[in-house]
Amino acid sequence: MTATTAENPPTAAASGGGHPQRWLILAVICLAQLTVLLDNTVLNVAIPSLTRELDASTADIQWMINAYALVQSGLLLTAGNAADRYGRKRMLLTGLALFGIGSLAAGLAQSSSQLIAARAGMGVGGALLMTTTLAVVVQIFDDTERVKAIALWSTVSSLGFAAGPLLGGFVLDHFWWGAIFLVNLPVAVVGLVAVAFLVPESRHKQGDRPDLLGAVLSTVGMTALVYAIINGPEHGWTSGQVLGAASLGLVVMGAFAFWELRVPYPMLDLHFFRDQRFVGAVAGAILVAFGMTGSLFLLTQHLQFVLGYDPLDAGLRTAPLALTVVVLNLSGVGARALSKLGTPLTIGLGMALVSAGLASIALLGGAHGYGGMLLGLVVMGAGVSLSMPAMANAIMSAIPPEKAGVGAGINGTLAEFGNGLGVAVLGAVLNARFAALASVTAASLPAALAAAEGPAERTRVADAFAAGLETSQLVGAVAVLAGGLLAALLLRRAERQAQAPA
Repeated sequence: MTATTAENPPTAAASGGGHPQRWLILAVICLAQLTVLLDNTVLNVAIPSLTRELDASTADIQWMINAYALVQSGLLLTAGNAADRYGRKRMLLTGLALFGIGSLAAGLAQSSSQLIAARAGMGVGGALLMTTTLAVVVQIFDDTERVKAIALWSTVSSLGFAAGPLLGGFVLDHFWWGAIFLVNLPVAVVGLVAVAFLVPESRHKQGDRPDLLGAVLSTVGMTALVYAIINGPEHGWTSGQVLGAASLGLVVMGAFAFWELRVPYPMLDLHFFRDQRFVGAVAGAILVAFGMTGSLFLLTQHLQFVLGYDPLDAGLRTAPLALTVVVLNLSGVGARALSKLGTPLTIGLGMALVSAGLASIALLGGAHGYGGMLLGLVVMGAGVSLSMPAMANAIMSAIPPEKAGVGAGINGTLAEFGNGLGVAVLGAVLNARFAALASVTAASLPAALAAAEGPAERTRVADAFAAGLETSQLVGAVAVLAGGLLAALLLRRAERQAQAPA
């Protein structure tokens, strides 16, 4: 066997069958993916403990939470390119090792600065894991099973998003705050052993030279843009640091695009954006993440501030969204719908359901309490289970298999942008509507209630907040529905153009 064959085995699709141990490999990489996603939200419930035991300031807490997401999202494109070039198995092992070391350092941290540095290191490992797991799925499954495999991979993403606060609350009830990071260590060790023995190596042809300038520009530009999105709601969208970061990000990403169009071996081939399948799936992926993350951001406030649930009870009451996604994807509903309806109709139907769920939460949640919200969460979950796997499959199908790592990086980057935009835009709509109706200058409902004089004034303020929530959720529903129609039209047009020559 030649060296080239060893480093570049045929893909599952090309060879006409999947890897013989593909389902076991999928289980291993999904476990690693779940751990990475849990750490996006697990720290939120530990804020009181960190404030007390590490004497952490508000700024320290913000950096503890954001360092992970900032580094991870900033490195996604670079990590995907590294996986394609230097080997997906190699980068998967590296990501697991870095994530495990970072988790150990975080669990044993004795100061805020140590924990922030450890979280940044975990973010580097998380970026490698998020890109390589999806790239490996594309490599080991053939065309007939890939949709189902990506659906299971997407299920893990939804589960990790919702389960972080619940896992964190359970661990903190029994152990000290560092244990929320140390639970990652067994997963990292098992993952390292399993990947070393099970996952086949694959990488891009060796003729391409590393695009070092492209990697630097994409990392700096993405990090600056994500920083602006994360800090916009906290510091104000017109503040100097937010505008400065956003301007830097746009300028650097413009330079990145200019460079990528001219370099012989680009890190990200911008000609992908000529493919309407790719553009349609990109638009849909951003807006589904926009709607899901933004709606949960609003819903947790509604459950706590309007309906009076404590944080753990509020978290439990958002779980039906993730559970619906898990049940439908494990039962193969999304994969069967995609095979029967086709990609455009499946994505359009899924995003219409997400939109209907948001509208149900807005219109029924106020009148019928949690019962109306529950219906909306289940409908949203059904829509996510249909649309997200179909969009991930459309993105990866529009990109050559040898660029699977970059494709996974694009998919992860879109999710990060959609998440940030959902919180930012819907949160801004909520604040604007609340301030207009309540005629207050307070930045939050608790502050406005504290400043209110008498029960009647407090009732008026609470009603204004509920009306602001309804408006912002309806805005999210309209945005998701419009995105679904746009994605379906672009994908349908791309299919017709592909069939025209025949």
